[in-house]
Amino acid sequence: MASALVPGGDSEYGRHGNPTWDSFEVALGALEGGRALAFASGIAATTALFDLVPVRAAVVAPRHAYYGTIAQLAERERRGLIELRLVDIDNTPQVIAACEGAALLWIESPTNPSLEIADIATIAPAATAAGAAVAVDNTFATPLRQRPLDLGADFVVHSASKLLSGHSDVILGAIVTNDDRAHSALQGRRTMLGAIPGAMETWLAVRGIRTLHVRLDRAEANARELHRRLDASPRVVYSRYPGFGTIIGFEPVGGAAVAQKMTEQSDVIAYATSLGGVESTWERRRRHAGEPDSVPDALIRFSVGIEDVEDLWTDIQTVLAAFD
Repeated sequence: MASALVPGGDSEYGRHGNPTWDSFEVALGALEGGRALAFASGIAATTALFDLVPVRAAVVAPRHAYYGTIAQLAERERRGLIELRLVDIDNTPQVIAACEGAALLWIESPTNPSLEIADIATIAPAATAAGAAVAVDNTFATPLRQRPLDLGADFVVHSASKLLSGHSDVILGAIVTNDDRAHSALQGRRTMLGAIPGAMETWLAVRGIRTLHVRLDRAEANARELHRRLDASPRVVYSRYPGFGTIIGFEPVGGAAVAQKMTEQSDVIAYATSLGGVESTWERRRRHAGEPDSVPDALIRFSVGIEDVEDLWTDIQTVLAAFD
């Protein structure tokens, strides 16, 4: 918890380094197959990475992605700092074509909240050949389900607030890379901007990583079963699940008004924006003004936790039945 450390040691001042950060970075780096850097938040990590993009260079990003990421890229485009090219990340030829002359390809897979899947193994090498660096937001998949560096990516980004820490008590971000020069540049941005994590946050994240495999297996099994039941329910218009992970998207019969009331009236599932914790949460994504119009108005993003699956299903059935 110290702000000033031993002169002449590995770090003399708390903004430059901390042994507890090191523990988190070693653990995440080992899981992802690279060298990790911890940041104050996921958006602090993306900010540091976007700061490395040359002025007026092109950035390719998914049309559907975390709102904070797309909002930041759009704001940089408005200021004349970058050219933003939005693509459907599951349309591989479109993505590859957009990378021509670009400086960075930003990938989410699965996307937030639409759960589209990118063919990283195909588009990452193609983007590299076109001269673009490749960054993958791996928050939804985690390194236990997807290791982007092994698929040709240059950077992996995490909102460690989510599945990595897993208990909804941390705000933390991270970047992992195998490029020593990029690692040094990102570390410099973190120090200069003061986008540093707290010792307590990184300690909690290390604690969370120790149970990631157990939590992910249980929540993923719940998600598969709940998707199967939602997909068969006459009260649901459409249910989407990428085949792995803990996030389901679905639209109830009755549209946005029903979706909003459902999420507010559940007992077991918490009405909350965040995701990836041991508790189940859900929300109607278009209640946020920044979500693109192409996201269905009634789409509920459902982050499945580790509760008993029958308790979750009873809760879902109860709120669905209330609108028959």
